Amino acid sequence: MVRIDETQPFIPVRFAVLSVSDTRTLETDKSGQTLAERIEGAGHSLADRAIVTDDIEAIRAVVSRWIDDAGIDVVITTGGTGFTGRDVTPEAIEPLFDKRMEGFSAVFHRISYDKIGTSTVQSRATAGLAKSTFIFVVPGSTGACKDAWDGIIAPQFDYRSQPCNFVEIMPRLDEHLKRGKLRG
Repeated sequence: MVRIDETQPFIPVRFAVLSVSDTRTLETDKSGQTLAERIEGAGHSLADRAIVTDDIEAIRAVVSRWIDDAGIDVVITTGGTGFTGRDVTPEAIEPLFDKRMEGFSAVFHRISYDKIGTSTVQSRATAGLAKSTFIFVVPGSTGACKDAWDGIIAPQFDYRSQPCNFVEIMPRLDEHLKRGKLRG
């Protein structure tokens, strides 16, 4: 189980939140607001927040801009992970991944199953790493956002979390690029 080592310092991380919806605005977006409040409440920085329609190119454009921004460490998208014709967030984001985070989906579904049972199979939650930026693609319900944040993302982005966390490996995410530069 995760434990917090109180002898370690808290290191804030910079997050961006993208809500994907054809019907919501930033003012009516409860899921994006839930994530923003949790990010800031944990002591992290909300570097950016946006909303786009369920459109592959629009979603990919915002996330691509954010992964190229040195001021953003983590992107969380909410919405568009279902099976309807308009649900295209995984299709927009997964081609950007340099590395997939298979465990995120498995753990997310485990947490979700305890709350909504087999309905969890209707989500295509996914995650990965793109250009040293973590990306989490979660469903659009506030409950799913709370589950993803509270159960997975918050502990993994708390440097004090033991036995391991993402913050401690962030300085080494691009070491393959540095090695290449040293050789060339």
